[in-house]
Amino acid sequence: MTTPTADSADRPTMTPLTALTCPLDAQPLERDGQSWCCADGHRFDIARQGHVNLLPVQRKRSLDPGDSKAMVSARQRLFALGGYQPLAAALARRVLALAAAQTSLAVLDAGCGEGFYLRQLACAAGERDFSLTAAGLDISKHAVLAAAKQSRDAAWLVGTNAALPLEDACVDVVICAFGFPVWQEFARVLKPGGHVVLLEAGAEHLLALRRILYRELKPARGEAGLSAAESAGFAIRGEVEHLHAGLSLTSNEQIRDLLTMTPHLYRAERDGLARAEAMTALEVELHAELRVFSLEDAQDKT
Repeated sequence: MTTPTADSADRPTMTPLTALTCPLDAQPLERDGQSWCCADGHRFDIARQGHVNLLPVQRKRSLDPGDSKAMVSARQRLFALGGYQPLAAALARRVLALAAAQTSLAVLDAGCGEGFYLRQLACAAGERDFSLTAAGLDISKHAVLAAAKQSRDAAWLVGTNAALPLEDACVDVVICAFGFPVWQEFARVLKPGGHVVLLEAGAEHLLALRRILYRELKPARGEAGLSAAESAGFAIRGEVEHLHAGLSLTSNEQIRDLLTMTPHLYRAERDGLARAEAMTALEVELHAELRVFSLEDAQDKT
């Protein structure tokens, strides 16, 4: 995938992951027509676009959690510019390298957004004649709807990483791109020896924009947040890979889209936002850190 339009060209083929569980009682779900049902009679209808909402109201912290419709639309327009393509390609290469001796993988995209990274993985797998069984999950109903509209080949789920509606030990790889990892849940749904491929913002990510928005920049988070992974039984595999790409914004509308798709729209100081929103062109660097975590075979998930 070398062009910005690769994501909208030939549709990748994935097989939907079916190892779903009821978000109310954790029992297995069975497909019944246009619904998923558990033995206790809880029923979750499949939307016309093909996705299913497995986020019960008691798991919501707001009426409309996660990314808004405007954020999702802005992200789709920015992804179409092609700047994020090298990050997605690197993530796909890393996932497929983990399965060099296999011909198939079961994958969960935890915090899938509108499905960009999972679709790019499926495209890369298709070039190798490699089979994916896949699910994409996000807490935003708007993001999952957008994902389902672009591909029906994965199981697209509205849900939360804090209580994944999946059976124990049902996936080989969890990918989490610019998301919120919940390591204990990742360990539960991974098969023994499974992996998490984590893509996070690096210290230089959107630096030019942040310098406009803030008087003082916060230091990089570093690796302090990785202790939770170790506590859940994961070990870092190999070295961190630093990914760099450029993104050229050539209109005020594109700059507003970048603001809208990031938390900076709500965190930035008012005068910084005013400066950014008045600009008509901006060159920004995308910097991501790519890490692989492996779950030891002896990990107890009971």
